[in-house]
Amino acid sequence: MADWIQKQWKGYSIWHLVLLPLSFIFFLLSISRKHLFRLGILRRYKLPVPVIVVGNISVGGTGKTPLVIWLAEQLKINGLKPGIVSRGYGGSANYVTQVFANDLASHVGDEPLLIAKREICPIFVCNNRVDAGAALLKAHPKVNVIISDDGLQHYSLQRDIEIATVDGERAFGNELLLPSGPLREIKSRLNTVDAIVMTNAHQQSSIKTKFLPLVFEMKLSGDTFVSLFDGKTQQKSNYFDHKKLVAIAGIGNPKRFFDGLTKMGLVFERKSFADHYAFTPQDLLPFVGKTILMTEKDAVKCSQFAKGNTQFDIWMLPVSANIDDGLNEFVLQKLASLSEGK
Repeated sequence: MADWIQKQWKGYSIWHLVLLPLSFIFFLLSISRKHLFRLGILRRYKLPVPVIVVGNISVGGTGKTPLVIWLAEQLKINGLKPGIVSRGYGGSANYVTQVFANDLASHVGDEPLLIAKREICPIFVCNNRVDAGAALLKAHPKVNVIISDDGLQHYSLQRDIEIATVDGERAFGNELLLPSGPLREIKSRLNTVDAIVMTNAHQQSSIKTKFLPLVFEMKLSGDTFVSLFDGKTQQKSNYFDHKKLVAIAGIGNPKRFFDGLTKMGLVFERKSFADHYAFTPQDLLPFVGKTILMTEKDAVKCSQFAKGNTQFDIWMLPVSANIDDGLNEFVLQKLASLSEGK
């Protein structure tokens, strides 16, 4: 179903005409909400440390989580003490919660758990990112910069730096707002962010000249699979050459994962699930006898029942972001200027 919707958002059909009134209502609500925040009718809250928001204007995977991880790592390398806040989408927690590596994705959300397992810095989740940030700073008073994962439209949280992610291959689809298209905000919103980070930049080089902010290229790389049986055993792609493979993906952009496996020379069956899909052992029973390859985001939801389970042969492929050095320098300069302006 998710794949079908993504395909519809690439073009136009009679269904788009039917949905256009809903998109217009969505536009009016979005614009009205932004103006209410600008006028001060809806209150914006400022945390006592700089806030970097990483988000996008379109639905679907654009590489936000790898960028958040990369950014936190870079800030630590440069002597800062970052913390991360997230909505915790897909998790059941309805209060401010710190995320730890041994938590359940069903409670805290799959992406926050993935980040927590990297053990870079503290991460808190809550629908209200202001509350999450305040709780994080209270629990970890040495944190001196907050990264908000996927909070571009969360206007109640004042931000000092906005970074938008864009998939160069899919770009903005048919450039219509939800539900007729994939956009959460109109395309010109990108002219108001501080920087744009683009995956698959070779597909849409024109984006670099269409918008005012600096555009940085991000490449995702990973060539070592990790077994979910013990969480330790590692293998390169040639280990799977003569195995019956099935690749499953419950992410916003399954194609990117499948294309990466194909580039490794692997031949496999493909199975897509909805983004943030909550996997159960029953979902994987049809693949017993085959080797299952999945993303790190999906693995955090399967590791609990896959560990020590001889029924399944599951491997995840962790990826890391490689980004132009200029983004790191840009962010550090912005933070330095904020400090000088105090």
